[in-house]
Amino acid sequence: MKTLVWVEHEGGAVKDATLSAVTAAAKLGDVHLLVAGESVGGVAEAAAKIAGVGKVHVADDAALGHALAENVAPLVGQLMADHDAFVAPATSNGKNIAPRVAALLDVMQISDILSVESEDTFTRPIYAGNAIATVKSKDAKKVITVRGTAFEKAAAEGGSGTVEAVASTGDAGLSSFVGAEIAKLERPELTSAKVIVSGGRALKDGETFEQLILPLADKLGAAVGASRAAVDAGYVPNDYQVGQTGKIVAPEVYIAVGISGAIQHLAGMKDSKTIVAINKDEDAPIFQVADIGLVGDLFKVVPELTKNL
Repeated sequence: MKTLVWVEHEGGAVKDATLSAVTAAAKLGDVHLLVAGESVGGVAEAAAKIAGVGKVHVADDAALGHALAENVAPLVGQLMADHDAFVAPATSNGKNIAPRVAALLDVMQISDILSVESEDTFTRPIYAGNAIATVKSKDAKKVITVRGTAFEKAAAEGGSGTVEAVASTGDAGLSSFVGAEIAKLERPELTSAKVIVSGGRALKDGETFEQLILPLADKLGAAVGASRAAVDAGYVPNDYQVGQTGKIVAPEVYIAVGISGAIQHLAGMKDSKTIVAINKDEDAPIFQVADIGLVGDLFKVVPELTKNL
């Protein structure tokens, strides 16, 4: 079985989500990568070094410069004539491209997989991760998105894949890139951070959130997250949101401060290696998944914890 993996890249570097997708694809058979964009020779060379990669297809075209799904999907559809499966990380771009590829191939998409059981059988979360479905596809071509936190990252070095240029399908004329406002973060990015400190609605307001959560995160060199309730209340921007409708994370340590543990939030962080919960309500659902739980007033506990670190 030959699998084509969409390479997510930014600033000339391959993103970690791609490495997880490569691990998933390797369970299906031979792994080929697709690097699409403008002036992506360096990305292709880096992709060829990923362990387990056999071939890297490179499409270098200005029309692919911003990874517009309307332009990328026809290119993938063309390459799928020689591949049995298409795998993309379940990122914003991946989730934008994969459904269009599935439509072009007239097959069902298998979304957000957690494991590969065989060439046609996979597991994926349903009901906000409270149940795991095992799905089997009879489609001749598979289109799959991969939850990055469920798979180990493939080694970025050690591979010796060959690089092959492929013709772009050009600009489909269905969409155009207007602009992008990129948030600049001084702290680690949520989805790749080893330690995350998240705050909930119990922090009362944005000023209190900053006063309590940011110093603790700074001491730990951690990324900062938030529950949907905190984001909806305007404490922090939605870039911080962890959960089913936010970012799915699995850090080494996840510290939940003033977060009750709604299903929506748990779906985004319960795969964390160690979960620390601080909440004054001893019956809060967060304590059911926490490895370490501290029942107490966060307005007293968090400053004391920060002081003693």
